Amino acid sequence: MEWLTQVWTDLVALFGGQVWLLLVLSILTVTIILDIIQRYILKIVHYRLLKSGYVWIDSIVDAARSPASFFIWVTGLVLALTTTITQFGLYMDLVPYILSFKSTILTLSFGWFVIRLVHRLEQNLKVVARRDDRLDEVTVEAFAKIIKLLAFIVTILFFLSAFGVSLTGLLAFGGVGGIAIGFAAKDLLGNIFGGLMLYLDKPFTVGEWIRSSDKEIEGTVEKIGWRMTTVRTFDKRPLYIPNGIFANIAIENPSRMSNRRIKETMGIRYADVHKMHDIIADVKTMLREHREIDTNQTLIVNFNGFGASSLDFFIYTFTKTTDWVRFHEIKQDVLLKVSQVVESHGAEMAFPTRTLHIAKDEDLLKLNEAHSNLN
Repeated sequence: MEWLTQVWTDLVALFGGQVWLLLVLSILTVTIILDIIQRYILKIVHYRLLKSGYVWIDSIVDAARSPASFFIWVTGLVLALTTTITQFGLYMDLVPYILSFKSTILTLSFGWFVIRLVHRLEQNLKVVARRDDRLDEVTVEAFAKIIKLLAFIVTILFFLSAFGVSLTGLLAFGGVGGIAIGFAAKDLLGNIFGGLMLYLDKPFTVGEWIRSSDKEIEGTVEKIGWRMTTVRTFDKRPLYIPNGIFANIAIENPSRMSNRRIKETMGIRYADVHKMHDIIADVKTMLREHREIDTNQTLIVNFNGFGASSLDFFIYTFTKTTDWVRFHEIKQDVLLKVSQVVESHGAEMAFPTRTLHIAKDEDLLKLNEAHSNLN
């Protein structure tokens, strides 16, 4: 240790007895060295964990990198500042506040670390949610936001407590102020709680198609925020909906339907009435044998009534797919095959017609005689 004593003595002599300046430079030098060392170590650990596939442990290491640098640098700067103030005796009334801030450095660093860690865990969980149906991205995002908010609030409370702010008085003021703010911003709070209910109840998630008969809402959900939800309509217009509205309207979620329904009424000519029974039987067989029709669901083909110019029968069945485009392709195929069944029996699909009956001469004479007798 003698060499260290000698080095220090030489440095003091070099600075002309200005020990305070030597202390400040020493503090800053140690700060730089410590920061470089921690950055180098955490960087190596980070890349090795990523390479090994330990993404969850790496989330902790990666989240600690910037807060660790923040803690080292702020601690070093605070020590250097207090040393300088003490040496010159200027602004001594600031020293208690600087020391109070020094005691919160670790709290601020830890709060920042928690927020960064939650963000990285959120990203990893979203990747898992895309592969596992038991977890969805909306729930992950909701819990991440709640934890980040709690970490931020707790950090601020500790920070204020270090500066002598009474938490009891602050909470009491917050209670009274919260009531006033609640009345003034009830719509805003309603939207925030509405967003929380959307996260918890999950009537829809990002990417799903929703619509409401109570409001002119229909489109694909793009984002569920704390205050409003963004829906992209089918003509590509963005629709921004306050979350509080969803508490008072009925929402239909077609994206979660199990099947899509084909419900059509078709008609044949009155002249083909004797062929109706066989046509219905063959159409029903065609539907049962169709590979895109779900035969486990209701399947009905029946003569339905006498129309103005047609004998009507209806088909009621469900497709296996719920995809909108694929559904219409299947529906088209089914309707064309129905028309082929009708044609195979020598019948024709009906269209609106009108029959004009022309009376014969003797009928006209009888009509005139009847009219004369009435007069």
